[in-house]
Amino acid sequence: MNIRIGHGYDVHRFAEGRKLFIGGVEIEFEKGLLGHSDADVLLHAVCDALLGAAALGDIGRHFPDSDPSYKGIDSKLLLAHTVKLLNDNGYRIGNIDATVIAQRPKLAAHIPAMKGCIAELCAIEPDAVNVKATTEEKLGFTGREEGIAAHAVCIIEKVK
Repeated sequence: MNIRIGHGYDVHRFAEGRKLFIGGVEIEFEKGLLGHSDADVLLHAVCDALLGAAALGDIGRHFPDSDPSYKGIDSKLLLAHTVKLLNDNGYRIGNIDATVIAQRPKLAAHIPAMKGCIAELCAIEPDAVNVKATTEEKLGFTGREEGIAAHAVCIIEKVK
């Protein structure tokens, strides 16, 4: 059995005049996250975890911010492409566990939709995806509400 573990981390700062997307879900908030794409910090961390587990580089290698075709792109498309890369290289996803770190907005009500979105994009059962949200008790850049961070870990298995 060839099982691999991957870890992903991403962070984006808040910006006025942008929509907020986390885990493929649009969340009503007074600010969005700044990035070349839609800046979905959770989906980016998941992409990096999956790419890392398969030793396929990172999100910056596959979707560089120097490429204008990714300007404003929906990160769900990035995750779908990442899953295709894994499948093309003979991997299947076992599970994903992720944590979003944000003082605000409160995310608990959005977690079921995030889990569902990630599971659908990854072609795995929703019970194979876990999403948690936490604050940093007003410490650090997330605690000062300057941005949001996310960590993700995954297990994948070589099947081909």
